[in-house]
Amino acid sequence: MGQVFFKLRGVLDTERVFIDGSYVRAHQHASGARRGETRAIGRSRGGPTTKIHLAVDTNGYPLDFEITGGETHDSQVAPQLIALVQTAHYLVADKGYDSEKIRESARTHGMIPVIPRKSNSTKSNPEFSRYLYGLRHMVENAFARLKHFRGIATRFDKLARNYKAMLRLACIFIWCKAKWEHALGSFAGANAIGDANVMMGMEAG
Repeated sequence: MGQVFFKLRGVLDTERVFIDGSYVRAHQHASGARRGETRAIGRSRGGPTTKIHLAVDTNGYPLDFEITGGETHDSQVAPQLIALVQTAHYLVADKGYDSEKIRESARTHGMIPVIPRKSNSTKSNPEFSRYLYGLRHMVENAFARLKHFRGIATRFDKLARNYKAMLRLACIFIWCKAKWEHALGSFAGANAIGDANVMMGMEAG
């Protein structure tokens, strides 16, 4: 399923990449996995939870993700997400990702880190762009779209691999819908141009 997802994405717009994490509540049916199996369920203030760590492209479409237990901080997974994305012009994230390790990881992959400093930081931040940071809602919108799927918004799967497969399927659906809407827009535009040419021909005649 992963190969289908990567092929479906096609040419990516990675001028800007946005990353963030979001909690998902684990249903009681998600408990009881066999010992030794990877579950990616942890304890947080909301009880048993999983956290989705997501990277999206300039248009807010999913690029890749990781899942962990809910107690895992976003910054711990950032280097993995950056490595999955591989290349972009800008990496945009909130102040939870404010660490030199993450900034250096982004720069190593050719990305300019657009991350605000924490309020108690005295370091300068010349790479920060208020405009680009204001577009961070792209990743939040992506989480909202993913959580339209009941099996994503609430985790019922016992094993991490099964929940990741569900997430991958949801990402494929989002990309299919985007491709379909783009194709319809192109078709409508071509028809409009054709109609305009016909009208001009009739007027000329």
